[in-house]
Amino acid sequence: MWAITAGRQLNATSNVTVKDPYIPEHKFEDFAIVPEIKRNIASKKYTSPTPIQDRAIPTILAGEDIIGVANTGTGKTAAFLIPLINKVFMDRSQKTLIITPTRELALQIYDELAQFSQGLAIRSALCIGGTSLLGQKRDLSQNPSFVIGTPGRIKDLIGQRCLNLSQFGNVVLDEVDRMVDIGFIDDIKYFISLLPVNRQSLFFSATVGPKVKEIIETFIKNPVTISVKESDAIENINQDVVKVDRSQNKVDKLHDLLIQDGFNKVLIFGRTKRGVQKLTNELTSRGFKAGVIHGNKSQSQRQKMLGMFRRSQIQILLATDLASRGLDIEDVSHVINYDLPASYDDYIHRIGRTGRANKKGVALTFVG
Repeated sequence: MWAITAGRQLNATSNVTVKDPYIPEHKFEDFAIVPEIKRNIASKKYTSPTPIQDRAIPTILAGEDIIGVANTGTGKTAAFLIPLINKVFMDRSQKTLIITPTRELALQIYDELAQFSQGLAIRSALCIGGTSLLGQKRDLSQNPSFVIGTPGRIKDLIGQRCLNLSQFGNVVLDEVDRMVDIGFIDDIKYFISLLPVNRQSLFFSATVGPKVKEIIETFIKNPVTISVKESDAIENINQDVVKVDRSQNKVDKLHDLLIQDGFNKVLIFGRTKRGVQKLTNELTSRGFKAGVIHGNKSQSQRQKMLGMFRRSQIQILLATDLASRGLDIEDVSHVINYDLPASYDDYIHRIGRTGRANKKGVALTFVG
């Protein structure tokens, strides 16, 4: 019952003062990047930089190390990709390593890289679990300028001498707090020990606890800190609780919600792989178009479900907390915490999947 005992107000939207919209100092055309990349930015219909893009892009272009403190969904992927693509385009000897906590986030970065670098003949390799190791070894043998991966697979490839971190003069650690939560802190320290001393280091995290600070001290020197983290009360999300009495069936309560108007694209979080799978089976048997992603699913199965959810071929996607980072899906109408998250930070990460791009969203948490 952390949500109550922690003394935080869940339904906080009524008290929030509306902030003035951010006015960026730059336009994308102002940045010192080549015209080819500016064309790719324009083709994605990006107009004004987000706060993290506005502040990080010129800093990275200047060769500085940065600590970016930002929530998921603030545009930080483009904030580091755009200047790094420019760096590689100007100097083909440059190599960049990007490490992320989840396969979904790695794939999202890989896809964005392909869009921003379209027509620039820049090779990249995606190194994640759940997909062919042989194919990844082949991609690495072609000397890609960008390697994007998760800690487990990167460690495997280093062990098999297919990946030499001493070649990478540019390194991005993304969502470091989540990597620490999952238990990758020793792996990250190991990777840092293999990197060249002279490098550009970019570090992104939504929170900076003691273990994250420990990594910062070994990873990055004289950084520029850029903090655009939103307050915990997220303005565009209407947060509320759904009380379930002991006499009520929890699945029935969920059913009654899902058939209401407006529940168009719903993301439901549960604690365990078994639990979300069981709930998915139950909802499907009741006629709902539902899918699930969790650690027991192969990468191709997870990508298929995410694709169906993005295209609204299914109405409901169920997930465990591991998947709550890196999920970037437009127009999620509701996030439902069917099981309470383990911490307040997990709660914030979950509900941040809705209310994006200045749209309204709803987060409902089952308690009882």
